[in-house]
Amino acid sequence: MANETNIFAELIAHCKEYGYIFQSSEIYDGLSAVYDYGQNGAQLKKNIRDYWWKSMTQLNDNIVGIDAAIFMHPTTWKASGHVDNFSDPMIDNKDSNKRYRVDHLIEGHAETLPAEDGKNLLDAMDAFLANDDFKGLKNLIDEKKIKCIVSKTCNWTEVRQFNLMFSTEFGAVASDNPEENKVYLRPETAQGIFVNFLNVQKTGRMKIPFGIAQTGKAFRNEIVARQFIFRMREFEQMEMQFFIRPGSQMDWFNYWKEERKKWHESLGIPAEKLRFHNHVKLAHYADAALDIEFEFPFGWKELEGIHSRTNFDLTQHQTYSKKKIQYFDNDLNEEGKPIGNYTPYVVETSVGLDRLFLTIMSLAYTQEKWTKEDGTEDSRVVLKIPAKIAPTKLAILPLIKKDGLPEIAKVLMNECKSSFMCFYEEKDAIGKRYRRMDAIGTPFCVTIDHQTKEDNMVTIRYRDTMQQERIALADVKKLVMEKTS
Repeated sequence: MANETNIFAELIAHCKEYGYIFQSSEIYDGLSAVYDYGQNGAQLKKNIRDYWWKSMTQLNDNIVGIDAAIFMHPTTWKASGHVDNFSDPMIDNKDSNKRYRVDHLIEGHAETLPAEDGKNLLDAMDAFLANDDFKGLKNLIDEKKIKCIVSKTCNWTEVRQFNLMFSTEFGAVASDNPEENKVYLRPETAQGIFVNFLNVQKTGRMKIPFGIAQTGKAFRNEIVARQFIFRMREFEQMEMQFFIRPGSQMDWFNYWKEERKKWHESLGIPAEKLRFHNHVKLAHYADAALDIEFEFPFGWKELEGIHSRTNFDLTQHQTYSKKKIQYFDNDLNEEGKPIGNYTPYVVETSVGLDRLFLTIMSLAYTQEKWTKEDGTEDSRVVLKIPAKIAPTKLAILPLIKKDGLPEIAKVLMNECKSSFMCFYEEKDAIGKRYRRMDAIGTPFCVTIDHQTKEDNMVTIRYRDTMQQERIALADVKKLVMEKTS
C-alpha cells in the first residue's frame, strides 16, 4: 500500500510537470480541491468526453444530447429534494475548528486498523448511516477515540447535517431579503434533463424507450475533498437519463449496468480492475442502485453510478410546476387498446469525467527499467494512454534542424494536423525527444533523417514497445488514423 501511495504521489507530480493538471490559482497558493487542466490534460479530457458522447448519442439511435444551463430556477432544487435532503453528516473538532465528513473521518481511521477490525468499524458506521443515527455515529467516534489529524484530540461537536449546494445571488438589483434572489450552482446535471423532458420528446418526436444525455460542470461544497481530482468542489459529469415504461425498470437497470461496464473495458480498463457494488442504503428517489467501482491506487472507489430513479423526478417537477409532464404511449396493450398516458420511469447512468480521467492516468502511468545489451541499466516513465484518446497522436521529429529535414517534416505536419493532434519538435537529441514523448503519452513518433531524402521512407517508433520500423512517408497519416480510430 505504501508503494502505491508513493506512485500516486509521483503521478500527481507527473501531471503537473507534463501539462496535464495544475493546482488552481497556484501563484496565490492555490484553492483547495479545485484544479485546472493544462494543455495535455484539456485535450485528454476532451477526447474522453467525445468518446462518451459519440458512444451515447451517435451509436444509439434512441439517445439524444442536450446542454442545459448551470443556473436553474431555484424551485427546481426544492422539487428535486436537494434543498431539504442534499446534505452530509458533518462533525467539527473544537480544538482545530476543522470540519470532517463523518464517513470520511471514520474510513480514514479504519485504514489504520487491522483488516478485520477496520471492516467491523465500517460495518457499524454503515448501520448508523442507514438509519440516520447521528447519536450512534458520535458514540462510535468517541468509543474508538478517533482523533483530528490537525489537533490530535478527540474533542468533537455533535454530528449534524451540512448542505452541499453553493448558492449565489441572481440579478443586479440588491434586495433586503437575500432569499428572493438566491440561486444555486447545480450540484448535478440530471435536473436539466428532467425539466427538458417534454421539450426534447416533442421536438425530437422521441418514442419510449429513449434517453437524453448531457455533459457539464457541477458544484458541491465538499468539506473533505481529497485524493487529487477524485473528489473536487467543481467537477464534470457525463449523465444519461433513459426514460422507460413503468414496470420495465429492472430489465433496463440490468441492461445498462452491463453496457456501462463493457464501455469502460472498451477504453482499455482491465475487467479485473472493475466491480459492481450494490447500494446498502438507497436514495429517496431510487428503487435500485449500484456503483461501478475501479481499483484506484488508494483503493476501490466509485467510478460510475447506475440508478433506477422510478418516476420521482418527473412527478416532483409536475407537482411543483403545476405543468403536466406525461407521455402518451400509442402502443397497444394486451386488449388491443393504446396504453395511454403515464409518467415515465427513469434509469440513470452517471460517470464523473474527472474520475474517469484519473482512472486512465492511474492505469497509464508506468515506470520501466531494463538492462541494455552492453549491460548498463536504462529506465523511462511512460504514459500508456490508449492511442484513440491520447492528447497527441503523432510527434514529428526531424533528426537535425538543417539539411532540408525540417522542411520535409513540416510538409508531413501540415498533411496530418487537420486529421489528428500532432506535435513538432527539432530541439535536443532524438533519444531525449523520444523520452519526452513517452512521458507525455504520445503513441507514435516519426523521425525524418537523411535517408528520407533519398527513399521517402521514415522511422516510426511505437511508444509502448519502443520498437521502430521504416515505412513510407506517404503511409504515415493512414497508419496513425487506423491505429487511433
